[in-house]
Amino acid sequence: MSDFEQELASQPHDAFARCMLSDPHHARAFFQGHLPPAVAAAADWSTLALLPASFVRQNLQQSHTDMLYSVKISEHEVLLYLLLEHQTSVDNQMPLRLLNYITEVLRQHAETKGLPLPPVLPFVLHQGPERWTVSTQFRDLFALPQDLEALLLPFLPTFEHALLDLTQFDPIHEETHPQMQVILQLMKAAREKQLMEFFDWLVHSGVEVTLLLREDLFRRCLLYAVHIDVNLDVESISRSLSKVPELQNQAMSLAQKLRNEGRVEGRVEGQAKGVWFGKIQILEQLMGVPPTSAATLAELDLSLLEARFHELEAAYNLRFKK
Repeated sequence: MSDFEQELASQPHDAFARCMLSDPHHARAFFQGHLPPAVAAAADWSTLALLPASFVRQNLQQSHTDMLYSVKISEHEVLLYLLLEHQTSVDNQMPLRLLNYITEVLRQHAETKGLPLPPVLPFVLHQGPERWTVSTQFRDLFALPQDLEALLLPFLPTFEHALLDLTQFDPIHEETHPQMQVILQLMKAAREKQLMEFFDWLVHSGVEVTLLLREDLFRRCLLYAVHIDVNLDVESISRSLSKVPELQNQAMSLAQKLRNEGRVEGRVEGQAKGVWFGKIQILEQLMGVPPTSAATLAELDLSLLEARFHELEAAYNLRFKK
């Protein structure tokens, strides 16, 4: 089993985004298409490089993936900090979180390379189910009276983050890069539970087969899809690809693999999630907290479910077992 498949088993959204956007060709297409046009036009995209370090703090490691890139603008190094956000609710403290990550990036840069510091441009790719409704400006976290703004704003960090909100973006009609169109449309379909519709679209989209075979894109899309929905009918997908033998062969191969495995891993994970659902909801009832719905809990990975249970357990022990 590849590293990609191992990651998919526990963190499918993170694994797919990291795999796709670690590719320089995909990353360049993504930033060129979704950074502010003036920034995209000024950058020398031949210099874009993914940096090896991730600066996410350990206690947040399971809630998002982050990636750091370097690119030259007028011969000056600029860092692009990309964060994939796919939590079930919009984080109204996102600019504050980003400030923490940016500070960590700059601190490590100062320790290893010294001054001057490079500008860091934060970018949030939102794959969550809800529309992004939070300001992208750090200053908007402060409720300053109008008469104090001019006095105090010079003392506040002033930055904003770029944002691609997939709930408000239509990759089919708005994305111009064909491979990025496929990637973003699948990420959107995965969150909206419309994976069969995605493959129906793909069959009739006119996307060149060679593009789907390049960098193993189609196979990775299939693997991501079956890890998001263990009940996805891969054999139906395979039949729909009868006019595209190269893709049909890949789908048939995966279908056979799933038959051989009996989707054991998916069933085991589902059973394990069910155990954590019960534990979490029982503790919430004991504490007088409205139980979290099964639909909300189903959006969480096993690691997040376990972390949620231990958080509740600690709060319960603190309150009732003094």
